[in-house]
Amino acid sequence: MVAGRRAPGQIVSAVLIAGGLLAGLANAQAQPETGRPSDAFQDALTAFDQAWTASGLAFTAATFTNGSATGYGQYEPRGNALFSAEDTLSVYAEPVGYAFRESGDGFAYELTASYRLLTLSGQVLAEQDTFATFSGSGRGKQRELSATLAYQFSGLPAGDYRLETSFKDEIGGTQNGFTLPFTVTGGN
Repeated sequence: MVAGRRAPGQIVSAVLIAGGLLAGLANAQAQPETGRPSDAFQDALTAFDQAWTASGLAFTAATFTNGSATGYGQYEPRGNALFSAEDTLSVYAEPVGYAFRESGDGFAYELTASYRLLTLSGQVLAEQDTFATFSGSGRGKQRELSATLAYQFSGLPAGDYRLETSFKDEIGGTQNGFTLPFTVTGGN
């Protein structure tokens, strides 16, 4: 008799457990997988990738800084463009829209930088092609590239100048740059 009384209780418990498992499975199927971005986020990434490619090489930042940057977005903008003849001109730039080369291991980028130092009338005082290279690779497309450049010009007399910096996307074949005017307040 005791066994007969327990059987209905055990059956009810088994039915409740099975019902709970089925409800849990149904609930789990209705929710996105844990750790995966939503479809809306994936769509936004696709749109960003398309906008990146359509942009071509451009710059979201290009400025003189107080010293070198320590990473992407980690720089102190210089309050003015006044330099002494002995100062190093530190420049921070954030290129965007550069192309990637896809390989079995991921994606690579490569940019080269050139410069020209000019007077306001356009006379070229100094220039150098491909004086810096910015390259890297990773499993994903690395889009937070910071370019820190340091220029040291000796013998510049006091006056106004323009520093033209151009970047070439070695993979995509495009080129773009920026010009930063500055003044030397003392010199030879």
